[in-house]
Amino acid sequence: MGVERIGLLGGSFDPMHLGHLLVAQAAREELELTRLFFIPAAQSPFKPEGKPAPAAERLRLVRLALAGQAWCEVDDQEIRRGGTSYTVETVREYARRFPQARLFYLIGADHVAQLPKWRQAEELARLAEFVVIPRPGLGAEAPGPDGVAGPLPPPFRGRRLAGFPLGVSSSQIRGRVKAGLPIEMLVPGAVAEAIRNNRLYL
Repeated sequence: MGVERIGLLGGSFDPMHLGHLLVAQAAREELELTRLFFIPAAQSPFKPEGKPAPAAERLRLVRLALAGQAWCEVDDQEIRRGGTSYTVETVREYARRFPQARLFYLIGADHVAQLPKWRQAEELARLAEFVVIPRPGLGAEAPGPDGVAGPLPPPFRGRRLAGFPLGVSSSQIRGRVKAGLPIEMLVPGAVAEAIRNNRLYL
């Protein structure tokens, strides 16, 4: 048995969509992950004025989307903690639970420049390697032959995922629901049904 390789994917997941699942699949393959945890935030520090759907509903959508994916797990620690969700608190908990594991934290390319401003950035950079998720239209720089992503600001270390970037966002899906447009091709079927049955995002 080698060192356990654990991927961490945080976010509002408001709602969970196929882009999130494609990121998870790419991370599993490219990083050779043993496990991947989806970690819904209680309240994103980047969206202090945002009013996401109730945490219990978002958590249920994530669980529905991941049904049957035995290598993916849902971690509700940030929701249980409540308040603003800070990544360092979550990663610190994983380092405590899995002291021998190699931790990979997945982050959208649009957040990379702000990494040095994240709470307790130096500790965060020490605890986990950061994996940049490419976003269509951002002109993401390709990794070098060793897979290292050049633009990660020090002291952060890590790499970029190669694929599969999908130009869909949770805000687009919320907008389509509000406008009465279909979302079935953008989210798993069970998620679309739950959004419709619970009249979310109207």
